[in-house]
Amino acid sequence: MEYRHLGRSGLLVSEISYGNWITHGSQVEEDAAVACVRAALEVGISTFDTADAYAGGRAEEVLGRALKGERRESVEILTKVFWRTGPGPNESGLSRKHIRESIDASLRRLQTDHVDVLQAHRYDFHTPLEETMSAFADVVHSGKAHYIGVSEWTADQLRAGHALARELRIGLVSNQPQYSALHRIIEAQVVPASQELGISQIVFSPIAQGALTGKYLPGQAPPAGSRATDESGSKTIARFMNDDTLAAVQRLKPLAEAAGLSMAQLALAWVLQNRNVASAIVGATRPEQVHDNARAAGVRLEDDLLKQIDEALGDLPERDPAKTQSPAERP
Repeated sequence: MEYRHLGRSGLLVSEISYGNWITHGSQVEEDAAVACVRAALEVGISTFDTADAYAGGRAEEVLGRALKGERRESVEILTKVFWRTGPGPNESGLSRKHIRESIDASLRRLQTDHVDVLQAHRYDFHTPLEETMSAFADVVHSGKAHYIGVSEWTADQLRAGHALARELRIGLVSNQPQYSALHRIIEAQVVPASQELGISQIVFSPIAQGALTGKYLPGQAPPAGSRATDESGSKTIARFMNDDTLAAVQRLKPLAEAAGLSMAQLALAWVLQNRNVASAIVGATRPEQVHDNARAAGVRLEDDLLKQIDEALGDLPERDPAKTQSPAERP
């Protein structure tokens, strides 16, 4: 495993991190989830990403139990706040009340007294940014988080948040956007702004929800038991499940083979070529998937191969910065 600094901070994260967005507490049984976490630790993955809203809080609980007994100093735990966690009018968003109550609940579920990074899961248009950043500062200064991060913020939102973070003497060190060879919207604006500010990307869906593994074939039904057949997973992968995209992905297979990589490794290595990316989040339902993904760490793709990947995918990758996932209404 290789490790990279998160932004301009001294915090190191593993190039491959393990996330439990739609697996722990929902898609896989707990024994399988724990086995995947143990596999991650075995291959040197030290960074674990979750959120208060995943599986109604169960994802944090499973991760907490899976990491129990590990030296807290040997892992980095990242969680998030924003999406709805209960029926009350204040149980969503980035108000001071919700941030303070959410971090306490997350720490109980994770069985720890602090997280390494607390992230704003989206930008909250209904709460003053000053209130949000002040609440984050309270969390950091109380020792419940070492750093703060955000997810799917635009370049302008990053600049505004970073300016307030500096005033409050807290480290805004990361943004967690969707990024893959098929989804490149951060390249035009977010990455340049982040490089300017000293913020790293911790990217989700680097394998495009599994579409870049090559297991989905144009004109054919998805394999039984795959994410595309799962009730929740099928919604997130649906936009990649068209014949044009799946045919283009098949053109990557000989490129991966020539490089001695699996398709998943090629996809992960591709996002890690962007030096503003500190870590790529992977999910898994089986330990062997974790082992395969971890082998992408430290892989250097030659410029000619990167050009061939671009040629194979053509104009299919999404590049419009306006497609940043920013909800117009509080959930």
